[in-house]
Amino acid sequence: MPFTAEEFFAVFAAYNRALWPLPLVTELLGLLAAALLLVRPPWASRAVAGILAILWLLVGGGYHLAFFTAINPMAHAFGAMFLVQGALLAWTGAWQGAWRLEPVSGAQGWLAGLLGFYALVVYPLMGLLATHPYPGTPLFGMAPCPTAIFTLAVLLLSTDGPPWRLTAIPLAWAGIGGSAAMLLGVLQDYGLIVAGLLVLGATLHPSGARTAS
Repeated sequence: MPFTAEEFFAVFAAYNRALWPLPLVTELLGLLAAALLLVRPPWASRAVAGILAILWLLVGGGYHLAFFTAINPMAHAFGAMFLVQGALLAWTGAWQGAWRLEPVSGAQGWLAGLLGFYALVVYPLMGLLATHPYPGTPLFGMAPCPTAIFTLAVLLLSTDGPPWRLTAIPLAWAGIGGSAAMLLGVLQDYGLIVAGLLVLGATLHPSGARTAS
């Protein structure tokens, strides 16, 4: 690894300071997406896709390309991945409306809800209270891993199972970003590994009765 854990968290500190109060805005966007999934107006799928697109584009351009490249040359490739995912979400989900989200009954629906809660609430609290205090901590919508966890949670609600074109990059990041849990001591990133495995299983074997729209 071309950087130390201290350098890794120093990047987050510089990033969060430079973009403050944007971390509050991204958290509110995540809560808005969760509320839309619960209330489910007719345009909820497009709106949630648009919110996710904004977050992936922000992380790709703001975190990876503008800050993380200072310590990791691979951040150029990571930034490109996130920008592509943001564009796919914006085009397929928000613009074309081709990505449909429905509540899933049974265990899959509960898992989606728990993963979403983990990304929005538990993940940032673990960082702020247990591992790395603000500003040197990854936050929802600003950092890649909690953003990917929330996206994977939403993908579990996809009609007919998670679509590969929207799933491939978040699953790839689950493998890449999940390594931080072991190599850098980011304990909350173990949730990314779990989310990736769950969505991979749901993609390979789509199941779970969905309630009527």
